Amino acid sequence: MQFRHRKRRGAASGPRSLAETAAALAATLGSTTEGDRSGGPDLRLDVLADAPVGLALLDERLRWQYLNPAFTAATGLRRADLLGRRAEATAFSGAVPVLRGVLADGRDREDRTGGPDGAGPPVPPGLRLRYRALRRTGRAVGLVVAVLDEAAPMHRPAPAHARLALLEAADERIGTTADLGTTCAELAAFAVDGLADLAVVDVLPPEAEPSRPGRGVPRRLHRAAVDTGPALPAATPGLPQPGETVRHPEGSAADRVLATGVAAFTTPGPQDTLPAEAASLLVLPLTARGRLVGLLTLGRTAASPAYTPEDADLFGALTARAATGIDHARHYARSQGIALELQRALLSEPGNPHQNLTLASRYLPSGSSSVVGGDWYETVRLPFGRTLLAMGDVMGHGVEAAVDMSHYRSALRDIAGMDLPPHRILRQLDTVIAADETARPATCLLALADPGRGRWTLSSAGHLPPALIAPGRPTELLRIPTGPPLGTGLCGYEQSTHPLLDGQTLLLYTDGLVERRGEDIDTSLERLADLRLPATGSLDELLEAALNGLAGGAAEDDIALLAARPTPRG
Repeated sequence: MQFRHRKRRGAASGPRSLAETAAALAATLGSTTEGDRSGGPDLRLDVLADAPVGLALLDERLRWQYLNPAFTAATGLRRADLLGRRAEATAFSGAVPVLRGVLADGRDREDRTGGPDGAGPPVPPGLRLRYRALRRTGRAVGLVVAVLDEAAPMHRPAPAHARLALLEAADERIGTTADLGTTCAELAAFAVDGLADLAVVDVLPPEAEPSRPGRGVPRRLHRAAVDTGPALPAATPGLPQPGETVRHPEGSAADRVLATGVAAFTTPGPQDTLPAEAASLLVLPLTARGRLVGLLTLGRTAASPAYTPEDADLFGALTARAATGIDHARHYARSQGIALELQRALLSEPGNPHQNLTLASRYLPSGSSSVVGGDWYETVRLPFGRTLLAMGDVMGHGVEAAVDMSHYRSALRDIAGMDLPPHRILRQLDTVIAADETARPATCLLALADPGRGRWTLSSAGHLPPALIAPGRPTELLRIPTGPPLGTGLCGYEQSTHPLLDGQTLLLYTDGLVERRGEDIDTSLERLADLRLPATGSLDELLEAALNGLAGGAAEDDIALLAARPTPRG
């Protein structure tokens, strides 16, 4: 029986039902109703049906799924001519490229007199159509079409229930991950989607402790996100970009907000480092638990209405919610940074092997969010020219997994000193770890190199098989007996031997190198076996080729690699 260690990953939720999606439209578009949270979907659809603003819904294949009476009354189109049909087969055929563009980039678009070629939908005088992507778990699942009054300014929120509408829409789009950069980018993107022509998010770096406004707040902030609407160029000269450190000049609106913690709305002055097109400025403090964590700066051009005290009050509710998410992301980034430093300190270079063996190792944290795991490796120099190689993976992530990893390495070094065969070392390790109720289980692969006898002796505790690379031969995954992970107390480990020849390289690795979300592990291992790795040259080049060939983008999980090759005899 073979045990394979598979980390649990959260499954993405599917699109919500049509009734639930339609129930969210009022909040997403800032309509005049907040719906009934205690009622069912039918009541929410009744609210949409009575809404004075025309609303319609298309799915991701651009098929009409819902129209309220205000929509058909305003456009003069019949429900029978639209429902269930694709947009290209209706009066909206000319708008299909625009609709697809909204699905692709998530940015609002509007129609007043038809599409660019004059063949857009019929828009009666005095009205315009706004197209907005409806997103679920970060993916566009449909489109909302709203009929708006031409006289209504684009940026002015509806007064009734605007706060609730804004917050519900923000909840869908801000804070979808625990990553600080992603959260700030989501906030900026949300702001330019109807609230501003320019949005800038500056935050305290993760290592800086938040403080109350005006009490030792650092004037140097980290530029986390910049986004612009159609009225401004995407690349604005002189405007610091994400990743840069910014210091707001004395007398600027941002400097005043840092000092007072009170939002400022004004006409941009020479101290405010904003594009020349910005005619109105609103700077809002990002405050969580009474402490300042950053700033949200919004700008509008002269074509949009200037910011007012009502805007500052309304958008303040948004920044309060967003600041909590940013603060959580900062704490997460800080804790993961500590864990990463701990991991690197504990996962030092492997011990010195005998001169008859050459080693190379590599550790790569998860590229998406710097999640530190319990991947580890070790080498122990034994008598008679033998070297024990170990590769392990503690289940879970974070500081706890990194600490448990250090316990495994220490226990391995102690037990290996007893000069036991690999399967008995695993048995002793399993017994020691199982006696500690707080220790996490781990997979482990041991490979005893014995160049004098020309053999490898291998034993596995639920770990993936090692790869053998030799000149002129395809990569071979060695078949070895596999027992349960360490810490279960089940023991039952066996070992096998394989020839150790000059020029061969044995590659040990953790599952982050090969496993992919939703993919069978056998398929993942076949990808490694099909990879042509350099059998000659330096071991560092081989490790680099393995990482580029199997984890070229951001790794979904952390990766540890250990390669060993017999030293040519002189």
